Amino acid sequence: MRTTVSMTVNGRSVSDEVEPRTLLVQFLRDNLRLTGTHVGCDTSQCGACVVHVDGKSVKACSMLAVQADGREVLTIEGLAEDGELHPMQAAFKEHHGLQCGFCTPGMVMSAIDIVKQHPDPTEAEIRESLEGNLCRCTGYHNIVKSIVAGAKTMRG
Repeated sequence: MRTTVSMTVNGRSVSDEVEPRTLLVQFLRDNLRLTGTHVGCDTSQCGACVVHVDGKSVKACSMLAVQADGREVLTIEGLAEDGELHPMQAAFKEHHGLQCGFCTPGMVMSAIDIVKQHPDPTEAEIRESLEGNLCRCTGYHNIVKSIVAGAKTMRG
């Protein structure tokens, strides 16, 4: 049995048929070919699959595509505008907040949500908020530095 889901992804209306058990991350990657959202664990532990649904961070491996029906989804591919990196993406690049890059899309999406909640986040707030995002390459120091810098730019 298949069902049709319709949603807005990165500002574009999309619709497709899925099995009811299809995860949002599978829908994004397999149906829409938006492969910036990564699957790192399949158990909602690593945060590599974080996207925004209706403006809030969600682990796309823990949400069914049918649950996103009629909603607004933003992925890492939808952040840049007119060829310009989002301020948080630019901060990660400038402050070396990535190494292999696998966790980076989820980190950036989570970081933007952190800044929405804490416009001038402290290191402790950032570290606590990132508890659901794993990076196996860094010691998080440059990730935290990147989020502080990104927050400053986002504030203006």
